[in-house]
Amino acid sequence: MILNTLTDLALMIFAGMFCGRMAKHLRLPNVTGYLVAGLLIGPAVLGLLSEDFLDGISLISDVALGFIAFSIGNEFKLSYFRRVGAAPIVIACLESLFAVLFVVCGLLISGQSLPFSLVLGAIAAATAPAATIMVIKQYRAKGPVTESLLSVVAIDDATALILFSLAVAVAQSVTNSGASLGASLLAPVKEIGGALVVGAALGFAFLLPLRFFKKQGNRLSLIVGFIFAGLGLAEWLGLSDLLLCMAMGAVIANFSPDVGKLMDICDSVTPPIFMLFFVASGADLKLSVLPTVGIIGVIYILLRVAGKIFGAGLGAAVCKCDRAVRKYLGPCLLPQAGVAIGLSLAAGEVVPDFAPQIRAVILCGTLIYELVGPAITKLSLKKAGEIQGK
Repeated sequence: MILNTLTDLALMIFAGMFCGRMAKHLRLPNVTGYLVAGLLIGPAVLGLLSEDFLDGISLISDVALGFIAFSIGNEFKLSYFRRVGAAPIVIACLESLFAVLFVVCGLLISGQSLPFSLVLGAIAAATAPAATIMVIKQYRAKGPVTESLLSVVAIDDATALILFSLAVAVAQSVTNSGASLGASLLAPVKEIGGALVVGAALGFAFLLPLRFFKKQGNRLSLIVGFIFAGLGLAEWLGLSDLLLCMAMGAVIANFSPDVGKLMDICDSVTPPIFMLFFVASGADLKLSVLPTVGIIGVIYILLRVAGKIFGAGLGAAVCKCDRAVRKYLGPCLLPQAGVAIGLSLAAGEVVPDFAPQIRAVILCGTLIYELVGPAITKLSLKKAGEIQGK
C-alpha cells in the first residue's frame, strides 16, 4: 500500500516535469503541462492513477491551497490599498456579480426554471486563484494588472460565497423548501467573518515565535506548522480555509519586516507540492462529462467568461484604473476549480432534481477553464507588457 502510494506520487512528479517541459517548448505555462500530465495518467485516459488513490491524497491539495492562499495574503499590504483605494474590491464585486447575472439571464432566456438558473448561475462567480498565481510566479509578472489580479482573486472567494448564499436563499424561497432565509444569509457571514478573525489571530500568534527563530529551517517549520493549524481550524470550525490562510498572510505582510525572507523560504519548498496539486487536479478532470452538458453547459461556459470580462472592465473603468487593467484583467479571471465544485455539491441539495446536471456543467467548465485559463492569463499579462521574453 505504502509502496504503491510512493510510486504513484513519483509517477505524478515525473509526468508533471515532462509535460511541464513540453508546455514550455510550446510557450504555454507550466501549470498547463501539469494539468495535461494528470489528465493523461489519470482515470480518464491511461488509468495509471485510480480514483481511490486520488481521494487518498486530497491532503496534498489542501496543503497546496493553504500555501497559495498564504502567499496571496502577503500581497494585501496596507500601503498598496492606500495607493489604489477600493478599486480591487469594486472590481471583484462587479466581475463576480456580472458573471452571475449573465449566466442567470442566459439560462432564463433558454427556458430554464428560476431556482435552477439562480443556483447554477451563482456558481459562476467563483474563480480559482491557484493556476493564476502559478503563472504569475513562473513568469515573474509585475505591473498594475498583476497587482490588481492578485487582489481581485483573493477577494473573489468572499464575493462568490456571498452571491451564492443570496441566490440559494432566493431559490429556496421560490421552491418553498422550508429552509430559513435568515440562516442562508448568515451562513457566509460566519464562514467569511470567522475565517478572517481566526486567520488574523493566527497571524499575530505567528509573529511571536518569529522573533526568536532566525534560521531558515526553523522559520520553514513555523510556516508549515501555522498553515497546517489554519487548515485544521478551518475544517473544524466550518470556515473558509482560503480566506483564513489569506488573513494570516496579510497580518504577517503588514506587521513583519521579514515578510520577504519568509516568502523566499516558501518559494524554495513549494514547487513539488504545487506540481502534485495540479497533476492531481488534472487527473480529477473527467472527459466523459463533455457530451452531457448540452446547451446549458455552453451558456454557462461562454456567458461566465463574458460576465467576468465585462464586470472587470466596468469596475476598472469606474475606479479610473490604468488602461491595461481595464483591457486585460478580465481574461485573467477564467480559471475555476475547487470552490466551484464545492458549491456545486451544495447546489445539489437546494435543487436536488437538477443535481446531476449542475455537477456535469461545473465539471465540464472546470475542465475547459483549467486547461485554457493559464494560457489566456499568460497571453493577457504579456500583452499588458508585464511578462518579459517568451
